[in-house]
Order: sequence, then structure tokens, then C-alpha cells
Amino acid sequence: MKNIYIACDHAGFDLKELVLKSFPQLIDLGTKSSDSVDYPDYANRVCEKMKSDPDSLGILICGSGQGLCMRANKFSHIRAALVHSDESAKVTREHNDANVICLGSRFTSAENAIKWINIFINTSFSEGRHRQRVDKISQST
Repeated sequence: MKNIYIACDHAGFDLKELVLKSFPQLIDLGTKSSDSVDYPDYANRVCEKMKSDPDSLGILICGSGQGLCMRANKFSHIRAALVHSDESAKVTREHNDANVICLGSRFTSAENAIKWINIFINTSFSEGRHRQRVDKISQST
């Protein structure tokens, strides 16, 4: 089984704790409380771990999901996607080979977070015509 890393900022802490109850295999990289922290530090933790573990996946949770997603996508080996529905959780893996799912705790119920993470980790990249597109995403500019 591949490693799956999870991290959050203070706004995502409560949702992360609920997610961990449903997915005990996740590797928790913090934060460990609802005390205010800087979200880029927690995106960095997940992305750095994934750099030395290329088959792994990541989960990032903050208030909107946007900040962590933006920071994660600064790493060349990361394809992070903000997920907001069953379909987006599936398609971002199938078509974009996303390796990090980002969730906004202010807009995502625990039930949906668990469902979307389950869809995300159990969906494979479809390859085919999507391979060349993903390769273009990975090119440096």
C-alpha cells in the first residue's frame, strides 16, 4: 500500500482529526492543535515527504483549501487539486493524475471529506490521451 501523508493548518485541524479516525493508515504531519500556524509550512511538510516517496499521495486541509493548494503546486513533483464534489475527486485522479487532494474545511463536511478522500485514493490515472497533457503540466516554464 502506498503512503498517504496528511497535514493541515489551524483552520483544518478539526476536519483533519475526523478524517484520521476514518483513515488510520494516514501519516499525520501536523498541525497538532487549532493554534494559529502558517499554512505554507504544512504544505511543505507533505510535499517534501512526497519528493522522496514518489508513489505516495497527499491530503491538505485549510480553511478554503486554496492556500495549501497554491503552495503545493509550487513543487515540481506535485499536482494538487482542490476538490469540491464526488466527480472532481474522481476526475482529478483519472485525467490529471493529481497526487494531492486539497479540501476547504469551511466548505466541506466531514462526511464529504471522507467520501472524497476515499474516491481520490481509490481512483487510478487513466493514462491514454491524458498522459501527454499531464506531461505538459510537469514541464518547467
